[in-house]
Amino acid sequence: MTTRPITRLDHRFKACASAGRAALVTFITAGDPDYDTSLTLLKALPAAGADIIELGVPFTDPMADGPAIQAAGLRALKAGQTLAKTIAMVREFRKTDDTTPLVLMGYYNPVYIYGVDRFLADAKAAGVDGLVVVDLPPEEDNELCLPALKAGLAFIRLATPTTDDKRLPTVLANTAGFVYYVSINGITGSATPDADVVGQAVARIKRHTALPVAVGFGVRTPAQAAAIAAGADGVVVGSALIDALRGTLDGEDRATAGTVGAVTSLVGQLAEAVRGTRREAAE
Repeated sequence: MTTRPITRLDHRFKACASAGRAALVTFITAGDPDYDTSLTLLKALPAAGADIIELGVPFTDPMADGPAIQAAGLRALKAGQTLAKTIAMVREFRKTDDTTPLVLMGYYNPVYIYGVDRFLADAKAAGVDGLVVVDLPPEEDNELCLPALKAGLAFIRLATPTTDDKRLPTVLANTAGFVYYVSINGITGSATPDADVVGQAVARIKRHTALPVAVGFGVRTPAQAAAIAAGADGVVVGSALIDALRGTLDGEDRATAGTVGAVTSLVGQLAEAVRGTRREAAE
């Protein structure tokens, strides 16, 4: 078995576990509502309390995303955001932050059009740590997963409430960085997860892997984040942050003076809740 290099993701999850708490993973869409505002927000997230950042790559057919993230993607695309500009955004972020783990999250089509080899080389050089590609199952690992691992990028797999013990080893086989547990059946932001049920699911997954398990899809409030943090290695919040951003835009969907602050304020509240929750099974 090939030994994979230690990454920013490994270091961050280990540091959070040593502190007896879960990591706060924040999601924003690259280029929403425009490149400059999105870059400013991206740079502000770590100071606000984000431990790990997921940067969404906008796509015209985001099948796993709910209305909030779909709308964010459309705003970004309308403003001219592309995969190349998203990689450039990561490169700019890395000029001032070389420690915060950053994961690109999206769909395979933009990567395929960009070119897999070119994408992996550019993403790695820019400072991307991992990928979440929601429409590539394990049966398609040769397409992107295995080349990504070879290039030194973690390939983060989704597990869902319907991923049973028979399917789980296949899902986990080439997963790296962490396991992203989808706490609900359906699209992002569509329901509220049950913390007790999620905790049991995380425990089951961890019987199959030593990787950290982060929980997302439906976590919106500090109280919900704290409840999930008690039994998970990470808590992912996306739609709530997108909603906070959208609430500050003007009638033409343009950023206002309060846009970045609205998101970072909510991140701060979420971080306080997560960091104040001691994990039941701290490493």
